[in-house]
Amino acid sequence: MSENKKQKWEVKDRQYFLKNGFSPLTYRLNTKHTPQNSLLWYDEEKGYQRELRYATNQKSPFVDEQKGTSTLGHVVFENGVLFVPKEKQNLQKLLSLYHPKLNNKYQEKDEVLEAEDELDYLEVEIEALNAASNMDIDQAEAILRVEQGSSVSKLSSKELKRDLMLFAKNDPVLFIELASDENVTLRNFGIRATEAKILNLSQDQRTFTWASNGRKLMNVPFDENPYSALAAWFKTDEGVEVYKSIQKKLK
Repeated sequence: MSENKKQKWEVKDRQYFLKNGFSPLTYRLNTKHTPQNSLLWYDEEKGYQRELRYATNQKSPFVDEQKGTSTLGHVVFENGVLFVPKEKQNLQKLLSLYHPKLNNKYQEKDEVLEAEDELDYLEVEIEALNAASNMDIDQAEAILRVEQGSSVSKLSSKELKRDLMLFAKNDPVLFIELASDENVTLRNFGIRATEAKILNLSQDQRTFTWASNGRKLMNVPFDENPYSALAAWFKTDEGVEVYKSIQKKLK
């Protein structure tokens, strides 16, 4: 841990939690040095590794600063969480400043950082909701089709708008990503053209043809989603002309 954090040390209650959502009924953290579980901290000022130990009757977590008989204490996370009151300064400093598993196996709860993250998320959510509110029906359908599949074609415009706003609220990051991806709209355009029987996709999903006369438009590259391939093809010189033709038929 940085010298800066040690200099700004604040006496307060602290909470710790296991990382990556790990939350067993109990998890015991090593609190003394053994050959199997190293509990050492390199002191740059002194130039050597110092042994750590949690003793309930000592002021310091460093063995070389502890005096007399030490009463060893246990550190147990329950359901992934550990609360340490401000009275246990030696344990707090062991956990917040020196323990080698800090930020590896567990983290200290940082209310300021959490507030910043929450504010960032709220700003993204507002951005997504504003985008959803101003989005036209065609783009709304394209985005919802990614989430809901072909069932979106049966929704009314009000149902589309409602589901779009809910999507923007529940997953704003993904919503913004999809809203800025022009291929999403082009894929949906291709799907609508196929559903309207303007285009035909072969049973092996390898060839698009005009449904009216069977003339081949394009072959789908191997191992590629047919509608993603069609969206890319719509950007070619030949594809643009076909796109314009389909657009007239869909109106």
